[in-house]
Amino acid sequence: MFMAEVFSIDHSTALRRDAHKPVRVIAVTGGKGGVGKTNVSVNLAMALADSGKQVMIMDADLGLGNIDVMLGLNPKLTLQHVIDGSRSLEDVMVEGPKGVRIVPAASGVQRMAELSPGEHGALIRAFSELSFDVDVLLVDTAAGISDSVVSFTRAAQDVVVVVCDEPASITDAYALIKLLNREQGVFRFRVLVNMASNARQAREVYEKIARVSDRFLDVALDYMGHVPRDDFLVSAIRKQRAVVEAFPHSNAAAAFRSLIEKVDNWPLPVAAGGHMEFFFERLIDGNMHETEVMP
Repeated sequence: MFMAEVFSIDHSTALRRDAHKPVRVIAVTGGKGGVGKTNVSVNLAMALADSGKQVMIMDADLGLGNIDVMLGLNPKLTLQHVIDGSRSLEDVMVEGPKGVRIVPAASGVQRMAELSPGEHGALIRAFSELSFDVDVLLVDTAAGISDSVVSFTRAAQDVVVVVCDEPASITDAYALIKLLNREQGVFRFRVLVNMASNARQAREVYEKIARVSDRFLDVALDYMGHVPRDDFLVSAIRKQRAVVEAFPHSNAAAAFRSLIEKVDNWPLPVAAGGHMEFFFERLIDGNMHETEVMP
């Protein structure tokens, strides 16, 4: 039921929206767990909302979702209900701090961790049916290189790889970049160093990955920046709040505000990239806006 419904999209509805304004879709990923990827996603979302953006987060760790836990939310519906066809994507959304819309994943549901690529594709297409404006969608992927990570990362326009100064994190981040580049054709990656002792250490972590990538891969790596180690960040996690909201004057909060200034300068997509993408119809309609909407 769900698959059939998602693939029958009302294109006239898409054209009635702000079709000339494409949505920036950012996949936040990392080669291994424990690098603070979800915390990065949540705080980037809050900082973007503070800057006036309409922001949505998709918890794409489908079987082990925890964004709701991080923010102290208790959603009654999750993406599991979208997959089984009992609810729409808009039905399961909850509103978090600063008006950020959150699409919660199920937690501890093995079936959700084993969805087929076709089911991933149906979820991706479902975002084109949303009836409200979105400026930025942040997709918080699962850790590792599972099918869901590949599907959701390839469907985004920007890929942020979160890494920290640990050998396993650096090795796994490179492995993820290699897989997405060689097997999925992803060319550009933004590297964000989390929990860094200082700016110099963060730059050194980035350069370790860049040296190997330059030697063996055909990729463009951009240094997005770093988030420092900060006791306020730990305190915010314990309070189930984003540090940007709980401790806005902390070093970590300042770092996230600096990062979103860079995000604002990234080029927006002008057309679909030729593969399955989030908000695909809005990208297509953006190029047709003048000819099909103007009288």
